[in-house]
Amino acid sequence: MMWVLKLGGSLLETGELPETLKQLSEHGAGQIVVVPGGGVFADQVRLLDEELKLDDLTAHRLALRAMEEFGKLLITMNPCLHAAESLEAINYWLDQDQIPVWFPYEMTFDNPAIKASWDITSDSLSFWLASQLECQNLVLLKPAEPQENNYSAAYLSSSGFIDKAFNDMLVDTFVKPSWLYYKYLSSFLDLLKNKNPESTHLKPITT
Repeated sequence: MMWVLKLGGSLLETGELPETLKQLSEHGAGQIVVVPGGGVFADQVRLLDEELKLDDLTAHRLALRAMEEFGKLLITMNPCLHAAESLEAINYWLDQDQIPVWFPYEMTFDNPAIKASWDITSDSLSFWLASQLECQNLVLLKPAEPQENNYSAAYLSSSGFIDKAFNDMLVDTFVKPSWLYYKYLSSFLDLLKNKNPESTHLKPITT
């Protein structure tokens, strides 16, 4: 079973990212496609955009590169992770029982389906990739939980937990996105190990 796993760049701040990658490589190799967030790299692009008033296309392309920079950082942390710029490369690394890290620029920078806007970030891009891979299972691994225990896309978007375009992607789709607080990673690993935990802590994201 394939899983698209979006790793938020803010997970760096938890101090547990190396151990997270270690656990994922031990139990998820050949099953997981990692979508890197932008993290501190995307934060710098936002600052540049605010200061220089970049046009939408330039800001969008820089943000895509920011995701790839975070992806490179992930790859340096674990030898089981490998860059993948195409669907073919993703499937190749999965077949090798490795973990592909999606570098989104080549597939999205001039794709008319991907709007050049801050409304679309790595959250919506991970959703888009899951649809391209015909993968039902999308997990957003996040360093926080909504205080109101509300996992509707509208609430998560308005609260700044996910981007604004995510809710629109839930319309007429086979992709089933879920939210996972990083401290509950072990229950997700049990799923990868074909165990059936009492509670997976995966919270379905609804419309």
